[in-house]
Amino acid sequence: MNTATESPSRTTPHPDTSANHRAPKPDKRKRGIVKPLLIGAVIVAGGAWAVHFGIHAYHYVETDNAYITGHLHQVSAQIDGQIKDVLVHDNQDVKAGDVLVRLDPLEFQIAAQKAEASLEQARAQETQTAAASAQADAQLAEANARVAQAEAQITQARAQLDLARLTANRSEQLLKNGGATTQADVDNSRTALAAAEAAVDAATANHTAAQAAVGSAQAAQKSATSQGIAATANVAAAQAALHDAQRQLAYTTIAAPAAGRIGNKIAESGNRVSAGQTLLAVTESDPWIVANFKETQLPLMKPGQPVEITVDALPDEVLHGHVDSLSPASGAQFALLPPDNATGNFNKVVQRVPVKIVLDADSLAKLGNRLRFGYSVIANVRVR
Repeated sequence: MNTATESPSRTTPHPDTSANHRAPKPDKRKRGIVKPLLIGAVIVAGGAWAVHFGIHAYHYVETDNAYITGHLHQVSAQIDGQIKDVLVHDNQDVKAGDVLVRLDPLEFQIAAQKAEASLEQARAQETQTAAASAQADAQLAEANARVAQAEAQITQARAQLDLARLTANRSEQLLKNGGATTQADVDNSRTALAAAEAAVDAATANHTAAQAAVGSAQAAQKSATSQGIAATANVAAAQAALHDAQRQLAYTTIAAPAAGRIGNKIAESGNRVSAGQTLLAVTESDPWIVANFKETQLPLMKPGQPVEITVDALPDEVLHGHVDSLSPASGAQFALLPPDNATGNFNKVVQRVPVKIVLDADSLAKLGNRLRFGYSVIANVRVR
């Protein structure tokens, strides 16, 4: 009974077994067709990419060693002082001349007032010395007039002396020859002669005194002139001191050197700052690109060639520009310690030369302030 029932189960074929053995054959055929197609597609794509790469390499010179830069103004304090007001905040747009920071002006106002008072004092002294110089000139003119007067008196006295000498000689001759004269007339003529000689001596002494007065007046005039020069120099020094004080007072107001955006602001009200200390930065809104090309890429490059630019931070945007200029030396030559190839341990390294690329106006207008200094870019210069 058990044998009869178990026999048919061992001899009857399972319907699913043959189906499972026949099913893989169509899959193997499909796989055999797809694999060559995939390989062919890869080869075609690789060939197309190689052709595109070759065409691009023929027409363009590319580098990813490039970045955006521009005018970056480091605004610093020109004097020592304490910050009174900070009138801007981070990332704010400013115009040229806008006040950014104010320092406490009190001590500089006092210094300017002192300098102004010193200038007034110097000007008063200059006026006084000018008056003294004029007085010395007048005294010299008066002394010269006295000399002239004394010379005239000498001339007159000598004329009178000559007359008196002639009269005395004539009287003595007349008396000796028994002429019509008396001893009294001879004595009178001799007395007149002595008086004339005394007058000449007095006029000569007066002339000497007048000449001495001229020398004294000339010395006084030179002294007054020297004092006037010194007073004028003092006025000039006082004016310079006043200008310096006013300049330092003006430095208490720190204004934007150009239109741009505020960055790196470290200025805070109440801080004590030193001359030369950076307070903030102003970045202008007309950036350009510095691309460091290999020296082997430069032979065909020249100013004016068009450039396509891709910014890493803006991958969907393609910018356009042109080559503005090429650096006169490689970047290594501008380093703090340029390499010296004569040291004996030379290793040839391909040098890179900075190239300035200027963006077109349309590209700048399109992105506006989305460009940031320091962004990495890829530059493609069309050389053919």
